[in-house]
Amino acid sequence: MSSSTALSALPELDGPGELDDLMELLDSLATRLLVGGAAANDGRDQPDALRASDLRQFAELAHSHGKPAVGALAQTLAQSFQVEEGRPGAEIGVELSRGLEKLRALLEAPSASLVAQPAPAAQLAPVAQTASLAEDQDLILEFIIESGEHLINIEAQMLILERNSGDSESAETLNAVFRAFHTIKGLAGFLEFDSIRALAHEVETLLDRARTGHLAITPRVVDTILESADVMRGELSIINMRLSGKTPPPTGVDNALLDRIRGAAQGDSLAKTLTPSPTLERAPAEPAETQIDPPRKAALEAVRPPAEAQKTNDSTSVRMDTAKLDQLLDLVGEMVIAQTLISHSAALKALTDSRLQSDLTQLARITASVQRITTGLRMVPVGLQFQKTARVVRDLSRRAGKQVLFETTGENTEVDKTVAEEISDPLLHMVRNSIDHGIEMPAERIALGKDPTARVQLAAYHQSGQIVIAISDDGRGLNRDKIFAKAVERGLVQPGEQLTDSEVFLLIFEAGFSTAEKITDISGRGVGMDVVRRHVQALRGRIDIQSTAGQGTTFFLRVPLTLAMIEGLVVAVGDQRYVAPVASVREMFRPLPGMLSTVQGSNEMVLVRDNLLPIVRLHRRFQKQPRTSALTEGTLIVAEADGHLFCLFVDDLIGKQEVVIKSLGPSFSHVIGLSGCAVLGDGKVGLILDMHGLFKGKV
Repeated sequence: MSSSTALSALPELDGPGELDDLMELLDSLATRLLVGGAAANDGRDQPDALRASDLRQFAELAHSHGKPAVGALAQTLAQSFQVEEGRPGAEIGVELSRGLEKLRALLEAPSASLVAQPAPAAQLAPVAQTASLAEDQDLILEFIIESGEHLINIEAQMLILERNSGDSESAETLNAVFRAFHTIKGLAGFLEFDSIRALAHEVETLLDRARTGHLAITPRVVDTILESADVMRGELSIINMRLSGKTPPPTGVDNALLDRIRGAAQGDSLAKTLTPSPTLERAPAEPAETQIDPPRKAALEAVRPPAEAQKTNDSTSVRMDTAKLDQLLDLVGEMVIAQTLISHSAALKALTDSRLQSDLTQLARITASVQRITTGLRMVPVGLQFQKTARVVRDLSRRAGKQVLFETTGENTEVDKTVAEEISDPLLHMVRNSIDHGIEMPAERIALGKDPTARVQLAAYHQSGQIVIAISDDGRGLNRDKIFAKAVERGLVQPGEQLTDSEVFLLIFEAGFSTAEKITDISGRGVGMDVVRRHVQALRGRIDIQSTAGQGTTFFLRVPLTLAMIEGLVVAVGDQRYVAPVASVREMFRPLPGMLSTVQGSNEMVLVRDNLLPIVRLHRRFQKQPRTSALTEGTLIVAEADGHLFCLFVDDLIGKQEVVIKSLGPSFSHVIGLSGCAVLGDGKVGLILDMHGLFKGKV
């Protein structure tokens, strides 16, 4: 069937059957797209393959029969043959296939949502109120998610481009940024978010001048593009607030920003370092005074994946609400608990049926696999947080007048999504602190024989069931004497008290502690590092510090891979079971009488490897009746909290077990020293110990 024959089959669409006829025609177009793709793969010409003219005629039919949104989308798909000229045919086919699916979704939607309505003047406010297609909350949410992904990619690519504007990869990096803005513009136009569309169009014009070699990528250009991305992110936040029924603050795209973008686009110098390649991807330039109707431009772009993911097949992934993942994880946790109870059932163990035992073993194996895979669903690369930090390093170093080279390793190290989000603020504060206090000014570094460009490094790696994030710089290092003097002044330590370097360095995490001689807009109030400690403690993690005067400082953030389960040491105190996180346990032993002593008649101490460690009796802490009160008849567990070692006295050790963490609820939120509970293999409930709380409350 030829193109003209396919469309002439429906000369008139009238009456109740017109929707079915359009759907039938759409099926025909989809079939011919597949036929053409198969022929192209075989190197054959196929006269019945889908053509741009077919889509244009379909758009006209849809417009003439009261389906303007469908027509606009079809017109955009037709334009894709020109917009994407020079791209591989297979990729165009994939995107057109997605576009046809969106056409089908529009046809199946209620007719009221397909009728274009004139937008009142009030809708030209900073972010347009939703109307027509913009009333489809699913489309808007998809727009927010996809645009957010593009903005993250834009920020990362611009920082790369600023550092490496003259290398062979810069042209493709610039193309990736251009494509991301082009996609956002199309999406915003389709959903009638005019302020975002106008801003994206101006940035796109600026980037197009850079792609054609008429504009150099200078710090001013990078600043302008990053500022535009920030404004777009704010507009997306406003849209999301409106969807949630909240009243957003008044905002919008400032005309001054648009003027700055236009000014940056008229740069003085020709780009010497960005020579455009003849194979660069280009979209036709769109002068502002002759813009195409936005709804007709957007549909193909609405389904394009972010630039960094274009080489992957979208059919291999699916978006899902994290609440559903959390619910699934909870259910799997309950399944693991049930399986553990079954495997420890005395009644089942008494049976000698080999087939039943084999089935139980298989059940345990499958349950463990399901648990492992489900936990992995929430794992995300920590590199996303590193990208955010890269922007902070750039902006703060420029503001402080310092030269900083930012390096990262281990970006693909995976961690639980919640953990990744919670470490965002600690990373931000620690980097701010490094740039403001740790890094010297270029002149000072030269006088010290250092490279005027300082280095700030972020590294992530797995170690002993935890993720370790190292934040290091090659600055002046921590001043031990100055920190100790400040701690004495504030009454945190006693004059002459003997502390290790690590203990002194950890004093900087006390609330309000600061050795800064002046307060700046970056740091100096002693607030940021306290925030770091609270966040890390909330994640059941800890912080270590290594610093050498004149050479630099490294902070080690050690946090669990996931908050859903832990590997714990199950201990007994009387008839109660407790779970001590293995990550906080250093060793266990039964003390000898000669190792024990009492300080000032109250605090019990034990000598462990030439160090006197305080003892916390767990039965006194939680008012339980122990089996024995004699330290030499029980077990001491050497634990760590905030860099300090202490000993927990318990009756006995039961064993090691991986447990699913359950919340204690608001009724027990005031109890210091507990972080949750878990159902153990014997069906009893074990309370999970919070080592930080136990150490702080030992007196």
